[in-house]
Amino acid sequence: MAMSTAKAIQKDIPFWYRCFFLYIEPLSTVVGAYYACFQQQKYLDLTHGLSAPLTGIPTSTSIVLDQLANLYLLFALNEGLVLRSTSDQRVWRTMLFCLLLADIGHLYSVRALGVQVYWNVAKWNAIDWGNIGFVYGGAATRISFLLGIGFSPRPVNRRRRTKA
Repeated sequence: MAMSTAKAIQKDIPFWYRCFFLYIEPLSTVVGAYYACFQQQKYLDLTHGLSAPLTGIPTSTSIVLDQLANLYLLFALNEGLVLRSTSDQRVWRTMLFCLLLADIGHLYSVRALGVQVYWNVAKWNAIDWGNIGFVYGGAATRISFLLGIGFSPRPVNRRRRTKA
């Protein structure tokens, strides 16, 4: 990355957003990819232990978990590398809007666990904190970014137009 691009990102995007979108969330998503790919039994047990297979994971389930891991990796790379490559806020806003839609889909995907899963944090396990709590935090951070919270106000261009 060119030094001028790095400086532009540091100047244009508030620190919290850079920290969260360039480091915290991509790394957390890679952890999810690791568990979906390499710790499949644990991933299923934490997702819904009552319906997880007791011994051996069906081939179809293993394939779906590998595909999920691949999508988590894609999510992490898109967010961490695409956003790192530019200071253009239009690109950031577009990417974060798309990820916000993915957040909504991710939250919808756990609906079979019942509505209490969305609010009963006392019953959350490690994967619930990732699937729900962390997604709430990511979505809130994306919404804050899209609303311009934390950004310096842009100066108003007060130049008068001259008649030609």
